[in-house]
Amino acid sequence: MAGRPVVGDIRVQEVSRRDARCTFTIVSQGGAVYGMPDRFLRQHAGGTDRTYAYLLVDHLRWLEFEGLSPTTVTFPDLQRYMAAVGAEYAGPFGRPWRPDRRPYSRSTLQTLAACLKGFYVFQGSQGEGTDLAQAFRQHRLPSLADRRRMFLGHAVTQLPANPLTPAKIRRRHPKMPPEGARARLVETLQEPRDRLAVTWLADGGFRVGELCGLHLADLHLREDAGCGECRTAHVHICHRETNPNRARAKIKPDWDVEDGTVRGGMIRRASAAMIHTYFEYMTTQYPRDAEHGMLLVQLHGPSRGEPWSTAGLRGMLRRAGARENLGRVRPHQFRHGFATGMLDASDGNAVIAREAGGWASAATVEEIYGHPDVHDPKFAAALKHVWNEPL
Repeated sequence: MAGRPVVGDIRVQEVSRRDARCTFTIVSQGGAVYGMPDRFLRQHAGGTDRTYAYLLVDHLRWLEFEGLSPTTVTFPDLQRYMAAVGAEYAGPFGRPWRPDRRPYSRSTLQTLAACLKGFYVFQGSQGEGTDLAQAFRQHRLPSLADRRRMFLGHAVTQLPANPLTPAKIRRRHPKMPPEGARARLVETLQEPRDRLAVTWLADGGFRVGELCGLHLADLHLREDAGCGECRTAHVHICHRETNPNRARAKIKPDWDVEDGTVRGGMIRRASAAMIHTYFEYMTTQYPRDAEHGMLLVQLHGPSRGEPWSTAGLRGMLRRAGARENLGRVRPHQFRHGFATGMLDASDGNAVIAREAGGWASAATVEEIYGHPDVHDPKFAAALKHVWNEPL
């Protein structure tokens, strides 16, 4: 691309492929592709390229704001940028950036650090900015969790490190759904589809992209289904790039269709309440002429019958929470509640919770959810025992 774009003159562009996949790139105001970022984003699978595109375009705008470019920026400059969007930094970080927006959350900062490292290491591999790329080639000692999750982990002596990644908080208290939210929403929501969504989020621990990305073929809601992979009623979560509502599952295990039956993917058990709400929805609201084969559909408006988007589900919960004075209700809160309930019911067995909710590792479950409830009677009894107080 000739010349450098001015601040705000670059944007993220969605590209629709012939195979119905959608990819993302970065272009200038005139529509010219921003070469190096475009080549970098092409290296990533669906979902990741979208996230990286929006994080990277903000960084490129900041470079122009500071009079820098991807080839002249230094590592201290990247540290200043991380500080400008919310990371801790010991020194001054220059002029304000994005003062009208909230700082990035810790998880977003971690994703941003991975994006910046990937971009500048890729740029270095293309023969530009090699000194900066070399600054990212750092290593760290493997942790116990690293050794456990890796094949021959006992023989690993070092792992790649990212010097931009903020310090990790070992434990945090996730945001749980408001007290009694599931029962009140199921009781007051008028649409069977909405009651299905709340029940499946709470009982299945689905991520919102997983739920909105389900196809009817993924549902094996009877015992001894044809897939032969689970004896009880269950659901196959399959990552698809071509869903018309753009909903994607975060996890990407292999899956296939054999003799008309879905096999593989991530298997999630289905409760009796989930099956009940499914049949209520399918027999009363699901359009008979739907050809897309997806589970959740729009019920009103010009898009009636089309697949329901993740934004639509979030909006439904937000409005329902406001009507019932529950505060802000988010889909992921139910996943947090599901994980906590699984740990409580299994006496803290993180492996069981991991398998039930589809987490990457038991260590992730332990770090986020494996802390005691300070209001639990057992917690109070343990304190009184230490204090030598009567129970």
